[in-house]
Amino acid sequence: MFKQPFLGSLFVVVAYTAPVVAQQAEEKAQGIVHVQSKHPVSATIDRLESDVQARGMTVFARIDFAADAEKAGLKLPPKQLLIFGNPKAGTPLMAASPTVAIDLPLKALAWEDDDGKTWLSYNSPDYLQQRHGLPDSLVKNISGIAALVKKATGE
Repeated sequence: MFKQPFLGSLFVVVAYTAPVVAQQAEEKAQGIVHVQSKHPVSATIDRLESDVQARGMTVFARIDFAADAEKAGLKLPPKQLLIFGNPKAGTPLMAASPTVAIDLPLKALAWEDDDGKTWLSYNSPDYLQQRHGLPDSLVKNISGIAALVKKATGE
């Protein structure tokens, strides 16, 4: 049998880790994938943008949230969003499920956390499939984002 102090310690460990596990579960439920980058925010997005263009995809927009915040007299850690895609890949997805258009074109967010680490985040293709009821045969049209992110982050 265990003595009471052990059980008390076990409770403390479980209570301490519960918020972390809950946060990870929430992010997974939201379908967001986070990959740590070896590069600063701007360089990470530069690398991603360059690779996207080299693959013949279209960059629709690049938004620098920190720069926009500064123009408004506010402060925000580095945070940039790249919106990109390929109509040949996205159109069949939207034909199969019109609501997927709310999540297309693809997006990747480079951001700096409180510890100065850079992350590149994107919607999981599996999450988008589940969210919009996409057929398995079409998920390949958006699954290449993982390789793009891996290359951009230096992984």
